[in-house]
Amino acid sequence: MNWEIVLLFVAPVICSLPIAFYWVKEPGSDRARKLPMLSVFGLFISFVIAIHILLTYPNGTYTIPWLPEYNINFVFIFDYLSKYMGALTAFIAFMIGLYGLEYMKHDYRLGWYWFFFNMFTASMLLVVYSDNLLMLLIGWEGLGLASWGLIGHWFRDDDHLSYVGVVGRKVGPLKMYWPPSYGGWRAISTIRIGDMPMFFAVAAIYALTGNLNISQIHWGVLFTKIGLAGTVFLMLCFLMGPFTKSAQLPFSEWLMTAMTGPTTVSALLHSATMVAAGTYLFIRLSWYIHPWALHAVPGVSVLYYIVLLVGLFSALYGASVAIGCLERKVLLAASTMSSLGLMFGCAAASYWYGKLAVLIAFWYLMTHAFAKATLFLVAGHLIHATHDRFCCGDLNLAKKMKTAFIATIIATIALGGLPPLTAYWVKAGMDTVMHHIAETVGSLPLDLLLITSLLYSAFLAKFLSLNFWKGDKYHLHLHGEKLMPFAYACVVSMVFLLLYRILTGTDPLAETHLLEYGLDKDSFIVGLGVTGTYLFALVVPRIRALSPIGTFLGDRMYLPALNDFIVPSIGWAISKLIEYTHKAIDWFCHFGLPDGMLGISRRIRAIQVGYMRVYMKIALAFVMAAIVVSMLGWL
Repeated sequence: MNWEIVLLFVAPVICSLPIAFYWVKEPGSDRARKLPMLSVFGLFISFVIAIHILLTYPNGTYTIPWLPEYNINFVFIFDYLSKYMGALTAFIAFMIGLYGLEYMKHDYRLGWYWFFFNMFTASMLLVVYSDNLLMLLIGWEGLGLASWGLIGHWFRDDDHLSYVGVVGRKVGPLKMYWPPSYGGWRAISTIRIGDMPMFFAVAAIYALTGNLNISQIHWGVLFTKIGLAGTVFLMLCFLMGPFTKSAQLPFSEWLMTAMTGPTTVSALLHSATMVAAGTYLFIRLSWYIHPWALHAVPGVSVLYYIVLLVGLFSALYGASVAIGCLERKVLLAASTMSSLGLMFGCAAASYWYGKLAVLIAFWYLMTHAFAKATLFLVAGHLIHATHDRFCCGDLNLAKKMKTAFIATIIATIALGGLPPLTAYWVKAGMDTVMHHIAETVGSLPLDLLLITSLLYSAFLAKFLSLNFWKGDKYHLHLHGEKLMPFAYACVVSMVFLLLYRILTGTDPLAETHLLEYGLDKDSFIVGLGVTGTYLFALVVPRIRALSPIGTFLGDRMYLPALNDFIVPSIGWAISKLIEYTHKAIDWFCHFGLPDGMLGISRRIRAIQVGYMRVYMKIALAFVMAAIVVSMLGWL
């Protein structure tokens, strides 16, 4: 078991090293361009091991000693969540790797790309299988570093196809376009805002419990010990990491401009790594915290209610933005934010509904991963073929790119919540959860979910329609790609495997009752509403009279101003204040204080000199008087 676990994480990185080093020696050579196959082979090794773990490993933990005297070790956990998530991550990474062999074959720095791509995958697998929080942070940091390397991969900023937004467009003082170099910086700087409090929270958890293993920490005892304020503060600090990684409000902007990276990166980032890491970590925490059993513990209800609202409002915001987007990858990025918000919201509802809500959130994570990876890979193929980042295409394009067309239909229906495909049954479970907790927390969560679901199906239909039916004119440049359509056809087929497990109840945790929820009358009515919205948006993907509203939504409700104008302005103001404070301190220490002390000393010396003259005169007077008296006595 030991060597298998180590190879799971090490194989992708080791297999990417030959091209990373050889590309430095002979960049662009024919020999170097053959080495990406070795990198993909490393991804294949991880995929095989992940499937082996899923099918044969017993549930439990496996420990490799590190610092046993401090109770800090490499602890790997194999349970329902990690087994399925590991297999999902490894499979999607391998398929995207195959896709990338064609998509990236003419790139100008393949060594950089494949090293960080494989590091991205290995880091996510480390996050997935880690039970120890310190070990998890190693993978967490690897994700951040790799995301910076990949999002800003095309650092030259010399190709408008790699930009986000309309190049040259401005709204007031705000530039509404972003190059790759800026997208990478934006991502890493935003994520850092959440990572720092998360690191301190992990240190606090260790100081308070003496343990870093998620499955072994007595969370109820910890929360009781630190009280309501301590629980909310500690866990919100910890969750700042997942919130920023998963682009929840108000940290969502980096996710949109991260679309400056290669489409293969976007597909991996949005389906099985990085942004999924935040939701997966919250799901894992809830799985072992057992919030449904901690109703008597202060602070837990407040914490989960905050996460519930943050997730659902983020979901609504993301869906609204996607409705207005015309840029292929940005539309899908906004939809990812929306999906992640639904996962957070559903998992947070477990406080009131129980463990089943966590399972439903996890099933939605898996459904979303396969469908969203498919849509991103199709979008990349479309950009590659039409040389256009914006939605364009018609039925003639659909005929020439049949695999992409069919894959898009399946992915949008499977993810949109239309009966009878996969997401319908999962979202029926979400509807049931939110309807149940409405008795306790009110109807707002249910209302947000229903509105988001309608918008979600609409923008997915819009994506399908504007790319394969009613889109703008385009120029097609097909190059006989084989691996690219093969990859997204394999990925989208996985939604049928999930559907099979739902309908047949073959999942080991069959108590999800998704089939039962989907057959409920209320869920079916919601499904019909979602279907109606999907069909309407398919026929009418754009309403010209509402274009100002669409532009406002497509501009992300001007939230970019927060990142590009407001926060930087505040930052510059603070830096100026610090600069002036530094100058004031410098003047005070080097000029003000010394000059002041010098002046004071001179005054004191002047006073002292004046007194000495008086003393000398008095003394002289006494001496003269004594002489006079003596002389008189002598006379």
